[in-house]
Amino acid sequence: MRNSHEIDYKIFGNDIQVLEIELDPNETVIAEAGAMVYMEEGIDFQTKMGDGSNPNQGFFGKLASVGSRLITGESLFMTHFTHRGYGKSRVAFSAPYPGTILPIDLKEVYTNSLIVQKDAFLAAALGTKVTMHFNQKLGSGLFGGEGFILQKLSGDGLAFIHAGGTIVEKQLNNQTLRVDTGCVVAFEPGIDFSVQRAGGLKSMIFGGEGLFLATLRGTGRVWLQSMPVKKLIEALMPQGENQNKEGGFMSSFLE
Repeated sequence: MRNSHEIDYKIFGNDIQVLEIELDPNETVIAEAGAMVYMEEGIDFQTKMGDGSNPNQGFFGKLASVGSRLITGESLFMTHFTHRGYGKSRVAFSAPYPGTILPIDLKEVYTNSLIVQKDAFLAAALGTKVTMHFNQKLGSGLFGGEGFILQKLSGDGLAFIHAGGTIVEKQLNNQTLRVDTGCVVAFEPGIDFSVQRAGGLKSMIFGGEGLFLATLRGTGRVWLQSMPVKKLIEALMPQGENQNKEGGFMSSFLE
């Protein structure tokens, strides 16, 4: 038996996907505020503080949960969608930018928890706990691009995360993987995440791979994205503005 609600789902589309959740009576799915696309008859929604994983949580507990979401840059509230009618009914969600929606069964993940990029969470079955996760290595916070504040999803139900572009899953067996800092979407708790300098000074400035790379080391699964939202924004910027930005950085660095 699961503590989380047992929901069914379908994912539609390729580059800009839609997640459709099918709910039985009294089943609930939680989602980031503003992610809903449509909902069928019988679905009731309420905006609440926190993720609802602990319904008996007092005011100060909810306040702490809200504070942690504020630090991660997410909305202070989550929306709870519950089927109040008969039969089955569906509610659908989409992410704020093009990419891929990845379903994760937390019951099949090491320690029933997953570390995700702070803006990767999309939706989950009620009972999933969404908390703040600090990376213990200071370098990850100073130079990691995505910061050292991540999110931790815990529970035994389905959770859905979103990534830019294509998702690549890698299985590490006491191995090391170095990637662009913005390309890390999620990893299991058995993976150590740190940020290291990208080679020598010449490689850092002219290599085109950024000044620092994320190092993932250990045993467990890692999920990577091919197009972080930061790179997408830079690609859509006017060419001249992008060059001025790079030139300004180069000048200040060399000075």
